[in-house]
Amino acid sequence: MTSTMRRVAVIYATEQGSTRDIAEFIAAELAERGARVELHDIDHAPAPGQVDTVVLGSAVHNMDLLPTAAAYLEHNRTELASTDVRLFTVGLGPALRGPVGRRVGRMVPKKVAAHRDAVHARDYQAFAGTYERQGVSLKARILYRLMGGGRYGDLRDWAAIQTWSAGIADSLGLPAARTHTIHP
Repeated sequence: MTSTMRRVAVIYATEQGSTRDIAEFIAAELAERGARVELHDIDHAPAPGQVDTVVLGSAVHNMDLLPTAAAYLEHNRTELASTDVRLFTVGLGPALRGPVGRRVGRMVPKKVAAHRDAVHARDYQAFAGTYERQGVSLKARILYRLMGGGRYGDLRDWAAIQTWSAGIADSLGLPAARTHTIHP
């Protein structure tokens, strides 16, 4: 199989849309580089044996993947363990600043690490999502500030997402992209 024939499934579990947006960006980047990409929400994800590579993203809630993402990984664990798997999560941690926030932001939650290790993921990356002040309790806002959270809104680092996507494409032997689009 030539590198342009790589079949990649980009699968996402989202609650508020940040993870979907990142998955769409990754899928577009890989397709631009010549991969045959299928983009699916977790409820319509293909069986891992139908593709060469699975890129799976999930929002992080309560220090774990969303239940649908965790269930997909558990249900397909054996097949995924012999598939090229890349995982990414979307949460608040990577957006934290200050000495405590940076340390916490670099930590991989134990439950997420267990999922990653169970399927022998080749790569894992955490990205910040969006964090809106509306609907967040005063206690949570204070904790966010104490942990180094400085602002609300869209905290995604599109350049970092593009770099990670390019790394996947390079590792798959895909040709160089003709153009690079950084998400606004």
